Amino acid sequence: MNEIGKKIKALQENIGRVIKGKPEAISLAILTLLARGHLLIEDVPGVGKTILAQGLAMSINSSFQRIQFTSDLLPSDILGVPVYNPRKGTFEFKPGPIFANIVLVDEINRTSPKTQSSLLEAMNEFQVSVDGHTYPLPQPFMVVATQNPLEYHGTYPLPESQLDRFMTRAHMGYPPLKEEKEILSHPRIEEEVKELQPVMSTEEVVDIQKMVEKVRVKEEILNYLMGIVTASRESELLRLGVSPRGALFLLRAAKAKALTEGRDYCIPDDVKSLVLPILAHRIIPASGYGIEGQREETERILLEIMDQIPVPL
Repeated sequence: MNEIGKKIKALQENIGRVIKGKPEAISLAILTLLARGHLLIEDVPGVGKTILAQGLAMSINSSFQRIQFTSDLLPSDILGVPVYNPRKGTFEFKPGPIFANIVLVDEINRTSPKTQSSLLEAMNEFQVSVDGHTYPLPQPFMVVATQNPLEYHGTYPLPESQLDRFMTRAHMGYPPLKEEKEILSHPRIEEEVKELQPVMSTEEVVDIQKMVEKVRVKEEILNYLMGIVTASRESELLRLGVSPRGALFLLRAAKAKALTEGRDYCIPDDVKSLVLPILAHRIIPASGYGIEGQREETERILLEIMDQIPVPL
């Protein structure tokens, strides 16, 4: 446990060299990776979303691909296509950029729903099917998607089925004044992230992911988690409660958080601290708010639900 804790702390500090003043976002990205999930970052352009994904990939010595989503992007541009080999007289599959350990999907809501949905199998099954053939993705595999506010021109809202595939949703926000001044004094931040040295290997990440599955969860903690999930489904303030996948993701994330803190067992705070980033984007309030107002409303409702559920001692 101590050795794992040291490795994760070193990983956080390494990414923190290029992402200033955002330790919560860094920790959430690492936790999502260890829990074998995917991360959605919603925020305005220019706050470091791309650098966070690059820094994570460089720090674990993994392959990295960035896909810029545009209105004319096709599913084959992401997954790959069969290409005819005239020498062999056969078609050979040419993998697309999805075949990488860390895949940054930039501005995911700027492309059509058809292209958005091409990610579903990769995110859920860790594989890609093309022309009747199935190709496994490298491990570890994680999608880090960025999304602009819907008020920006040329955006398509992600459907609930797509949002549900993302384990966590994060908001970078503007950095504190002190850290932003430090950023301004280091204008080579894009070059610095490429010079990051790995502090962990992909093999070590996979080993830790397997250890996450073995973290113990007492029945009292599981009942607490299910109490929150059930209350969301019964709440009159919500049109859509937490899905079974959301409950499973919350459990896996809580196990990962326990491991990052050097424990092989979960405590109530592991669940409580992750309710908003794991569940808020899976529920729909009964009131008709815009996307930004909806986020604030769902978080407020979840906080009210947690206040009503007894925390196990």
